[in-house]
Amino acid sequence: MLQMIKNASVLNKAGELEQKNIIISEGKILSIHDVNAGFSLFVEEGTNPSDVNIEEIDVEGKLVVPGLIDMHVHLREPGFEHKETIESGGRSAVKGGFTTIACMPNTRPVTDDPETVQLVLNKAKEANLAKVLPYAAITINELGRELTDFDALKAAGAIGFTDDGVGVQSAQMMKDAMKKAAAMDMPVIAHCEDNSLVEGACVAEGAFAEKHGLKGIPNESEAIHVGRDILLAEATGVHYHVCHVSTEQSVRLIREAKKIGIKVTAEVCPHHLILADEDIPGLDANWKMNPPLRSRRDVEACIEGLEDGTIDIIVTDHAPHSEEEKAKGMELAPFGIVGFETAFPLLYTKFVATGKWSLSFLVEKMTTEPARVFRLDTGRLEEGAPADITVIDLNTERAVDPTEFATKGRNTPFTGWELKGWPVMTFVDGKKVYSDSTLS
Repeated sequence: MLQMIKNASVLNKAGELEQKNIIISEGKILSIHDVNAGFSLFVEEGTNPSDVNIEEIDVEGKLVVPGLIDMHVHLREPGFEHKETIESGGRSAVKGGFTTIACMPNTRPVTDDPETVQLVLNKAKEANLAKVLPYAAITINELGRELTDFDALKAAGAIGFTDDGVGVQSAQMMKDAMKKAAAMDMPVIAHCEDNSLVEGACVAEGAFAEKHGLKGIPNESEAIHVGRDILLAEATGVHYHVCHVSTEQSVRLIREAKKIGIKVTAEVCPHHLILADEDIPGLDANWKMNPPLRSRRDVEACIEGLEDGTIDIIVTDHAPHSEEEKAKGMELAPFGIVGFETAFPLLYTKFVATGKWSLSFLVEKMTTEPARVFRLDTGRLEEGAPADITVIDLNTERAVDPTEFATKGRNTPFTGWELKGWPVMTFVDGKKVYSDSTLS
């Protein structure tokens, strides 16, 4: 059966919105055409159009974009199913408009062997929601002592190597990993953090930490690893990708590395583009994440870095925790906030609706660019592409309400924020995997 998404508002190459109908066949986009074009033009020759079985989905002029891509998420399974499962994370992802997500390996067991990679892929297939791409650990148990079997992990389906959640402390270990990954044409994705500078700290070094008597995480704890790894990437030729950039120093180092041709890419999260440590209202652990919220200067540097191409893509670092864990307070609670269901509305409301960014710029950073960086066959709204499609309501404004989240996590600092740009329908390979209740 064919599907037709009618009256879609689609961005053209000039960044302008045009009204189109989109025809989907066997999980791929068959045609994108003017709303006034006759359907008979897209039916096989010799077939009577009236005999064709087609499902029509009228999106009433809402924005239609390629399915959003999130290359940094935590699905918690295996081991932490009380926080999230691959199924609940998948439901949250598609509700947020994400059709492809890449999950980090800091599970229990750590995703450091082929069997665990396969478990993740099997669970994702069972859930049949977003496409799930697993990363594998750089070192066994993410302990930084011994490299995992990169060849076996790649063969099992891993798309890259990272010890996300902790930084690889040994420069020699990281260099060995980069050499191995480069020989396999695989990326190394780095959580950049020097442990000697952060032990016992829970927020950024600065006025908030001083006011509340908390040990602060300094900017250089991130930037030291970024600088070190850039030099190692230059020496090894690996594709080196920097996780969740949050400091002015890191942006500066990445910018200079790109200027001289080192193969480095980078990502940034919505919260590091919107919030600074001065915005934290008190000792509420829903404002605790790693990297922490930093100074307004760092926020502005991250925005500038994204705008000038130093930072390539936007990710959520979706990190669900239970309410009981977050209730332990700023010092004892785990780091992390959820992000799938608020990412696009936050960025649209903050940057596009205010005129700072074009709509096409935001969409590219969440679709085309992650597909380019990680060489994915997604992120395209064009004929022949996979029918991974997100429909977004740019006009309806509503408040962030964690009780309505599909994720198990409720840990967000954005509760009550009034936002526009809510995803209302999501397709993966032509299958409708999410629809807002008002459209169902």
